[in-house]
Amino acid sequence: MDARPHWSSRCFRAGAAITPLIAGLISLGGPGPAMAQSPSDNPGAKGAQVYCFMRANGNNHEVSWTAAYALIKRQSASMFRTSPEHAAVMITEAVVQNPTVYPDCGRYLGDLYSRHVQGTAASTQAPAATAAGGGNAGTGAQTRSDRFGN
Repeated sequence: MDARPHWSSRCFRAGAAITPLIAGLISLGGPGPAMAQSPSDNPGAKGAQVYCFMRANGNNHEVSWTAAYALIKRQSASMFRTSPEHAAVMITEAVVQNPTVYPDCGRYLGDLYSRHVQGTAASTQAPAATAAGGGNAGTGAQTRSDRFGN
């Protein structure tokens, strides 16, 4: 038999050398405090800055929201598109976490949500369209002539 060490002892010796390497990689790009984004670097904070600045200077909600949402979509590093609801939450979080940075913006935050709620309430209350070909279509009480147009 060979005098080679068992495979498990080789793994443990290699593991001791890998541990400092892993620690170095974690310190370079891990989610530690050294690499954390500053509040002004994240897309939500930039969107909040744009939205609050524009509102404070007399622009209405629609114009300010369009500019802030476009910036958030462009600045986000996500593979997926940022939804308007998520962008509104990002702006709200940035303002709430840094109220001294955005001193008068709290009064505008409700507009981020009231416009969305009004839009969805109006769409759910719209009357259902009737199908062509008869008044009973789509109700489950269809006649043969309703189904086949005879």
